[in-house]
Amino acid sequence: MKRSRILAAGLAASLATAAFVPQATAEVTRGALLTTSCFSCHSIDGTGNMPGLVGYPRDLMISQMQAFKDGSRPGTIMNRHARGYTDEEIVLMADYFSTIE
Repeated sequence: MKRSRILAAGLAASLATAAFVPQATAEVTRGALLTTSCFSCHSIDGTGNMPGLVGYPRDLMISQMQAFKDGSRPGTIMNRHARGYTDEEIVLMADYFSTIE
């Protein structure tokens, strides 16, 4: 009887732990990691002084970042930030922003 309680407790603990594993191992995308610095100026909820990026059209974001990067769009700080990203990274960031609400 005592042994069956120990087994039941072990099974319950295993099931409880298994319920948390998907959250603990959720993959953080490279695009999500790249955008973490964006939120220091662009607030997540769009209440900051800079334009909100959540819900910003993906293709427009890519074209604007490319314009900052190649200097065709003047900027005070965005042109310096954009130059540090590859074209692939700009697409990854735009893809990520298009997925969050």
